[in-house]
This record gives sequence, structure tokens and C-alpha cells, in this order.
Amino acid sequence: MKKIVSLMLITAILTSILTGCTEEKNSIGREVKSQINNLDFNFSVEPETLKFEVESNGVTEKVSEPLEKMKVSNLKDNGDNISWTYLEQEIDVDIVKKDNYVDVSIKSSKDEDNMFAWPKVKGDGYMLPLNQGKYIPSDDSTWKDYLSEEKMKVIEALSMQFFAVDKREYSLVYIIKNPYNSEIIYNTENDIEFTFNHEFPVINEEKEYGFRIYLTEKNPVHVAKTYKNYLIEQGDFKSLADKAKENSNIEKLYGAPHAYFWDRTVISEENIKWAILRDGLPENLRLWIQRLLTTKVEDGSEFASAFDDLNNLDYVDKYTKNRIIKGLSAVLQLKEFYNPEVFTETDKESIRLLNKGIENLNPVELIDLNKRLFKSELGNVVDPIEKWADANTVDVIKDMKDSGLENMWIGLDDWQEGFIKPELVKNANDIGYLFGTYDSYHSIHKPGKEKWETAKFKDVSLYENATVTNKDGNKIEGFQGEGRKLNPTLAMPSVEERVTSILNTGVAFNSWFLDTDGTGEIFDDYSPEHITTEKQDIQARIERMEYLQKEWNMVVGTEGGNDFANKTIAFAHGIETPSFSWMDKDMGKNKESEYYVGRYYSSNGGVPELFSKQIPIKDKYKKLFLDSNYTIPLYKLVYNDSVITTHWWGWGTLKFKDEISNRMLYEILYNVPPLYHIDKHEWEKHKETIVRHSKVWSNFSKKAITQEMTNFKMISDDRLVQMTEYGEALSVVANFSKDEFNYQGKIIPGESALIIDGNDNTIYSPEK
Repeated sequence: MKKIVSLMLITAILTSILTGCTEEKNSIGREVKSQINNLDFNFSVEPETLKFEVESNGVTEKVSEPLEKMKVSNLKDNGDNISWTYLEQEIDVDIVKKDNYVDVSIKSSKDEDNMFAWPKVKGDGYMLPLNQGKYIPSDDSTWKDYLSEEKMKVIEALSMQFFAVDKREYSLVYIIKNPYNSEIIYNTENDIEFTFNHEFPVINEEKEYGFRIYLTEKNPVHVAKTYKNYLIEQGDFKSLADKAKENSNIEKLYGAPHAYFWDRTVISEENIKWAILRDGLPENLRLWIQRLLTTKVEDGSEFASAFDDLNNLDYVDKYTKNRIIKGLSAVLQLKEFYNPEVFTETDKESIRLLNKGIENLNPVELIDLNKRLFKSELGNVVDPIEKWADANTVDVIKDMKDSGLENMWIGLDDWQEGFIKPELVKNANDIGYLFGTYDSYHSIHKPGKEKWETAKFKDVSLYENATVTNKDGNKIEGFQGEGRKLNPTLAMPSVEERVTSILNTGVAFNSWFLDTDGTGEIFDDYSPEHITTEKQDIQARIERMEYLQKEWNMVVGTEGGNDFANKTIAFAHGIETPSFSWMDKDMGKNKESEYYVGRYYSSNGGVPELFSKQIPIKDKYKKLFLDSNYTIPLYKLVYNDSVITTHWWGWGTLKFKDEISNRMLYEILYNVPPLYHIDKHEWEKHKETIVRHSKVWSNFSKKAITQEMTNFKMISDDRLVQMTEYGEALSVVANFSKDEFNYQGKIIPGESALIIDGNDNTIYSPEK
């Protein structure tokens, strides 16, 4: 049984054979579709096997390889619409021809769990939105090895909900209409091929999935713009310009490098007169600090011993200073610090705070009280408390601004750093920077046994009553196997409580970073008391992003940046370079290996080794995650003017010591913000490199970010010279090779980029 349908697509007008696309807005600001060249084609389908073929310009290709034969019933053909039922599988198939695509819908009529696997695709290569985007030749040995046992959860693995398959003369684009409960299963026995597998869970009333299928020319521009047109048609695209109309702070992201700032010192080395402290530290205060360190601070014994060493030294060395600073910074954050037998003289502000009751103080007030108490005993041995930690914090931020870093997004590991030095946040605001905190609602730990701050919740009932249960009836473990996963549909009261309590301290955050909410790591929850589908999980995550955006006027970012969140977030970390150290024991566990990423530890309270240590990268991971031969800007072609994307925080611009130049070129070519980890020492160490690169990138990005990426080309046969275009007059040609390249009469040195801005041409060499 075979049905053949003729489908003539309306060919859109090409505005430029080179760019293949443009985007405009009408007078009221609504997005207008990109004009691209979709191809005319006929299609044929064989209901028994769901083999699907298309023919264009005399070339026939398979949309799906045939499945095993199934019995067909209820076949209907209305000309533009063909449908049938697989009675044994309890699956209904409906195919409708439209103006410029074929719409395929597959529906389960079964009351219990069901599953269907279609399409089964095979091609010369694949354009997949894996992070930014990859072009994967079907015979590539590196990718065959990587994908040999891969089973990818669609909503998590794909940053956008489509994939494309290269055939001989054209590409097939599959836009996924329902990404939930779907997997891509690879077969690499010969060349790479894969099957799209969809489950219909009994708990989900939505029993349908399917695709829009388009034919395009064989290039990533037409593939990505086909998807962008679909988003605009569905009302699912929102530009940064439109987001900035709702929150003008978003414009502070334009041309802004991203940096995580690290400093947990309440008082810094510069604030102490060490020679006087050595002889003038009151005995009862020393004993009290040591007692608190050994009883209330994790690993505090090492810090406590430094106070004994202090009395035995003729000169206070750096090691002793670091331990004392870390010890003082720890105890000055404790509720137990006040001891009326130790602190006998207090100023008026201390008395006011004490009268409120220590249990009633917010964290900023508590630290302020403890600073005053400590100062009351030491007097002129320490600076006025207003200057404490300035050398490590506000002075560094000021120097960044004075060095020419006009715009910056700065993030903290958690909000406690803001409590320690609220002046840091205020000063960053005052000079025009965005300053935000990391936050997470993904994992929850058992009350009283929390291992990190974000896994601790005021509502202790959540651990038993609001965590995710899988289909087998088991609780899903939290991050790194600790605790459990929190159901986001039940977390909103805790989100509101936490955010309100943080901001009510007066710490002036104007940005918020939500861990994992954009990664697509979502779940069906089978807990009988709160059954939740993957779609409801996603909707709850979007709701909390919107809460921060609308209720608190935050510039919201997230880890991952998968595009279900595109209308809400302004930026995302992880699209450009994802986390992968967990894949390799040398990187993740072998501390003796040169590839070991480093410990989550800092000897001086600044940037942990995990982020400051520079390492080489193995060839395998370089090819999979960094190699410009495979990377294509699918995400940027869709979202350059909507979502600002950069690297996962563990892979800052300077992390891979043998790839720094390439990554800087990539950041220019793809309009990707550099990402750094900064404290006083890292800033001094890398200041020249950071400033030099960031100035060039920022000047370029301020222009590029307001426009869509309109073109991408491989200029050289070896794919090492590449071009991107933004709008009509701005473009970059990056030469990743070590040899110079002649581009239209302009010589581009090896490992350099040519920036073309109208009639202005600039050569940029990152490390020369």
C-alpha cells in the first residue's frame, strides 16, 4: 500500500544569494520572518512501514528509513490530508500538506504507557543543535566513538528543538513539535544514523508528538532560519531589544564580558597592623576566636592554630596571615560571635543591633555587628570597618572600570559574598555593571545535613513532601548523588521566601543566575501526591525565571540556555562550551594528572583552583567540544539578538592553556562574551590579557548584539577560515590556522581575525 502526494512549496524571495536571509521589523516592532529559500518537493509515504520519501529537482531521498511492517487500518485520503491507524500499536498517524512543509502527527490511543520510534534517519552528515551547534559527518570516527552508546534526552541534549540531515543535494529539517519524553538513539555500527524515540507516559494526557519537515539548501543558515521563522510564527521569539523595553538594565549586557568574582574575606591583610597585632591581641579574644573556630567552623582547627603561631613569630609570614584572615572571616559571620564577657565596650550602633536580638538580624546586620565588636576590642590595630576588604573587592572593581572595561556582568558563587561586602555590589551598580548571584532550586538535602547553601530550605517539609519520584517508585538523587531532586512545581513559595529574604537585606543585586533551569534536566514525577509531567516541570522553571524578571526587575540568566527559556532569559552560560570533565577521570578525579581541573578550594579565600588552574585538553575533547571544524553557529543564527550566550563557568576563556588564542577568535567570530574568574590576585595576573581582548571584543559586540547573525561560511577548504555576518555591514573572518590567509586582497595573519565594519577593516591577533 503506497500513497503519493504532490506538494509544491512556495519559494521565498531571496534577498541575497550570499546571506540567504534577512530579518526586518514592521512599524510596530513585530518580528518579521527571515526570507530564505525552501525547496519545492513532492513526498511519498508508505503506511505499512512509515517509509517517507521526498523528491526535489529529480533527486529522491528518504525522510525516514522504513520501520518493520505494521498492519494498517482506517486509511483516509482527503487529498491534502492522509491518515491511518496502527491498530496493534494503538497509534494514529496524520500527515497534512501545507504551503512550505509537511506536518506529521503521531498520536497514541492507548490508556497505558506507549512508545513509538519515528523517524529513523540516515544521511551524509547531520546539523545538530548540540550546544551552539555541530556539523557531524556520518563517517567521522571521533563522533562515531562518542555516539556509539549515546542515548540523548531531546529536551536536554538539543539546545533548540530541531535537527537537520544532509542528503546529496539538499538538507531535511525536522522541527520537533513535542520534545518531551523523547530520546535520540544512535547507531554507529556503520555510518552514524539515529532513531527518534517518543514515549507516551500514562501520567501525561498529551498523547501526541510529531514534526514539521522542510527542505532547504545544504547550509546552516537556511536550516537555522527555517527554525527561527517557525518560532516567530508561533509567537515564541523575543528579541533583546524587546526585553530591554521591559528592563533597560539588559542593555548593560551589550559588549559586557562576564566574570565570577571571588572573595570571602570580611577583613583583608591590608586592614591589619600585623606587628602590633602580634603583641596586642587580647588573650580572651584570641581564646574565644579559637574556640569558635574549633567548634563552629568546618576545618577550623588549622585556622585556630595560626593564632598560636602568631605569638611565636618575629615576622608574620604570608601563610600565617592567610590562615588568620580566613579564620577571622569565618567567625565574623557566626551568630555565636557575640560574647558579653569578651566584648565589654560597644558603640551605639552595636547596642542598637544587639537590642534587636541577634536571632532577628539579617545576615548583613549580623556581619556589621560582628565587625563592630571585633573593632571595639582591637581599636587602631585594624582600619575603620568601612575600609575592610576594600583592597580585595571594591578597589578591584574600580580598577576594572578604570582599565577600560566599560560594561561587565559580574556574578557571585552565592549571595553570602554580597552579605559580607554589600558595598561591592553597590559600587558595581554605581559604575554601570550588572551584579548578580548564583542560585539553585534543583537539589535539596536532608534538613540539618545540607552540604551547600542552595540545597537548604526554610520549609523543612519539602525533603519528604516535594521531591521527585521516578517510574520505579524511587526518589531521584540530587546533584553529585547528594540529597534529592526538588519538584519545581512545589518550590515557588520557597523561591519567593529566599529571594525576598536576600534582597530585603538591602544588597543591591540587579541580576540573577539560576543554575540548571535552562539545561533541560527535567523529570516526570510519579509521586502520588504530586504527579508532574516534564512539560509542567519546564513551565514551573519558566515561572520562577519570570518571577525574578517581573517582580524584582532582574536581568535573568541560566545555565544551559536551551531555548524553551528564550523569551524570559537575557543570557546563558554553557551553550558555547559545556561541562564535560565528568567524562574523563584524569580531568575529574586524578589529581596527579596534568589534565586535572583542580579542587574547589582557595588558599586565600579567592578564586578556587577549579577555575584558576590552567590545563591542557585532550585531543578527543578538543575535537568534540572546541574544534572549529565541527562547530556551526546554529544557536547564534537563531538567537544572536535574543539570548547572550557564553561558556560554562568551569571553562573560562583562559582555562585551556593550549586553546586560549582559538577561544578568543571564536568569541569574536561568534559574538560570545569572554568569561573570567576574578579576585585581586587573578586580576593582577591576567589584567593585561583580559583588558586587551575585552576591549576589542566589546567594541565589536556592542554593534553585533543588536542585529541578527545573517550569514556563516567556511571560507577555506580545510574549514579553518570562517566568516560570520551580522546585519548588512558587520562581519568577521577568523583564521584559525597558523598560516596567513588572503581574503579578498586582505592578508589575515595566522590565528587572527579580520573585523569588517562598513568601510573600516581591523586585524585582531589575540596573543600577538
